[in-house]
Amino acid sequence: MNARTVLVCLTLSWLAAAAPGAAADVAALQHDWAEIMYRGEPDAREAALERLAEASRAELARDPANPALLIWHGIVVSSYAGEKGGLGALGLVKEARASLERAIELDPRALRGSAYTSLGSLYYKVPGWPIGFGSSRKARQHLEQALEINPMGIDPNFFMAEFLFEQGAYAQAREHLMTALQAPDRPGRATADQGRRQEARDLLARVTQHEH
Repeated sequence: MNARTVLVCLTLSWLAAAAPGAAADVAALQHDWAEIMYRGEPDAREAALERLAEASRAELARDPANPALLIWHGIVVSSYAGEKGGLGALGLVKEARASLERAIELDPRALRGSAYTSLGSLYYKVPGWPIGFGSSRKARQHLEQALEINPMGIDPNFFMAEFLFEQGAYAQAREHLMTALQAPDRPGRATADQGRRQEARDLLARVTQHEH
């Protein structure tokens, strides 16, 4: 599947799912993000995420106080920033942070605390001062908040494990990975769950290497 095919498919998917109501809009974002991240070709990912970020901005402009849309806009834009990389991504990660912080202001428990999960991952992936706003302390704080809301969730446990792995806390990382791998399936999120479980297995293999 080439880049043009991916973009066409995603556009059709968006139009098909964008029935009236924010729930349909969020479902479309979730679906298309998972298709890009876990089924699309890596070479097509940046362009596809750029297009999806534009779509999420348009949806958010129509419903700016919807916490779920704010969260998914933050996820899409931060994913796009990760693919783009370099100094050009700094504006994107700031946009993502602002969207996630606004979601927390409106409803900190929206999507089972997903804003905290995504903010936590931003804080440990973004460079620290003077380049960016990265902070290990804030990363841990937000990830712990996410786990308080959703202790058995696949995403908060995976990202806490990834953070702990980077901190050298391998035993703790393993515990969270095992919880992530045993997390219940999320309705309508089969592709995302399958992809995240594979990421968890890959990280678990790296944890095992460092433990021996």
